[in-house]
Amino acid sequence: MGKIKKIGVMTSGGDSPGMNAAIRSVVRTCAFYKIECAGIYRGYQGMIEGDFIELNARSVKGIINKGGTFLKSARSKEFMTKEGRQKAYDQLKKANIDAFVVIGGDGSFTGALIFNQEFGFPVMGIPGTIDNDIEGTSHTLGYDTTLNTVVDVIDKIRDTASSHNRLFFVEVMGRDVGHIALNVGVGAGAEEILIPEEDLGLERLLESLRRSKQSGKSSSIVIVAEGDKTGKNVFELKDYVNEHLPEYEVRVSVLGHMQRGGSPSCFDRVLASRMGVSAVESLIDGKSNLMVGLISDKIAVTPLEKAIKGQSKINKELIRVSDIMSV
Repeated sequence: MGKIKKIGVMTSGGDSPGMNAAIRSVVRTCAFYKIECAGIYRGYQGMIEGDFIELNARSVKGIINKGGTFLKSARSKEFMTKEGRQKAYDQLKKANIDAFVVIGGDGSFTGALIFNQEFGFPVMGIPGTIDNDIEGTSHTLGYDTTLNTVVDVIDKIRDTASSHNRLFFVEVMGRDVGHIALNVGVGAGAEEILIPEEDLGLERLLESLRRSKQSGKSSSIVIVAEGDKTGKNVFELKDYVNEHLPEYEVRVSVLGHMQRGGSPSCFDRVLASRMGVSAVESLIDGKSNLMVGLISDKIAVTPLEKAIKGQSKINKELIRVSDIMSV
């Protein structure tokens, strides 16, 4: 790999708080090492269309506290084809871009890995996804902010649940993993937590709610990850409980995309800054096909292939803590 003179940076897939902070870090690290930097709008689709912008240290002022991504994000079906990736490569070469940093999740890293294999183009990944479902890092960008956002909302829901002696099913994001549900459930004092990794079962859920009632609890909060298989969906759970436990007044709250928004937490801003520096310095050092992650509070790199194929493990200790706290 020749000397890196110009690095592209882009965000891809679902947005997450901290992406702007990571872009800022990449751009300013490039400026520090006197390397040119280009922003790639709309992820891989923007790469195919040559939708680039020159960035410098002043271009990214005032964005560290902003949610979302000012470079926009998109999913590109065209990039999934060999022809689409060839167009992207041609646009990068035309713009004299020697390497790129992609901030995103599993799908974004898969695209980067294939692109590198086909063209030998240097790539580095920064994990930006609220689900925290990437191997090789204890925290992905946006995860900490989302936990704080959701706990704050659940605290407010508990106020009305307590006022009316209601049972609330609160659905949070987590189609494949239950990291958000498990952590906010413990943090917000939920009575039950339903996650894809642990099939609680309808009967055990009913038994748990009966125990809560008998122990004197006048209201309950049940956190449900969207990928949980206890019922077909959270509304079916509501109907099932209504049918078998008519003493409960049941409500459902689906939090949806509000979990992605908001100003990133201090933790996510610092993490994004550390990851951006490491990503650029890795490219300068001739490294490629790696994802920057956080392991034991130290920045470390993991091969993209492992980050994609690996599956982040749920914290079994937190499940035990949740069981104890729900008495």
